[in-house]
Amino acid sequence: MDTTYTYDDLAGLMSLMTGDEKHGFAATSTLDALWVLYDRVLRVTPETAGAPDRDRFLLSKGHGPMAYYAVLAAKGFLPVEWLSGFGSYGSPLGHHPDRTLVPGVEIASGSLGHGLPLGVGTVHGLRARGLTGPRVWVLIGDGELDEGSNHEAIAYAGATGLDRLHTVVIDNSTATHGWPGGIAPRFAAAGWSAVTVDGRDHEALYEAFTAPHPGRPHVVVARVEKVVQVEPSHH
Repeated sequence: MDTTYTYDDLAGLMSLMTGDEKHGFAATSTLDALWVLYDRVLRVTPETAGAPDRDRFLLSKGHGPMAYYAVLAAKGFLPVEWLSGFGSYGSPLGHHPDRTLVPGVEIASGSLGHGLPLGVGTVHGLRARGLTGPRVWVLIGDGELDEGSNHEAIAYAGATGLDRLHTVVIDNSTATHGWPGGIAPRFAAAGWSAVTVDGRDHEALYEAFTAPHPGRPHVVVARVEKVVQVEPSHH
């Protein structure tokens, strides 16, 4: 597979995915965080996607997977040719990612509030197998924080010091209820290491993703302004 793609190619790759139910902004809001994670942070490749000591990335925000599919294709996890079939009958690329169909996908997701509890369980499962090296990353949307399952996961992970757990919250101010004082302080109050950054600034994202947080889980709140669409690049 051609894995020479760069960030500048992602809009073009996303433009290959047509049809209804694209959840366009739900996808584009995650694009920069996903790219920085897969390009510079996550210790997983197509060759090591089944290795026990790989990092795990869980896309909880699974109802807008176009950017996820584009990044996976750019990094060689799946053929670019699959993208044009997105959402069609018989295509492995559904409107919610399926771990049994899409290479590199760790969980089937899209139901709000599932990813972070699964991340907590994944950390415990790895620990039970004696695997303390892999890091677990979960990407959630700010709207998911309305779900009680996330409140429980946040409280439990902070109280038990799950420092292999990392969360990225894409904050585009779409939560119905919201949290007084902001998202990061809520995580910090539960014992997490927490930082808020510009969700489009790749260097700020990288610095936040790689910040040390001994003995505590870590959350990066990526602020992203809502836009109508991303224009595809033409090469």
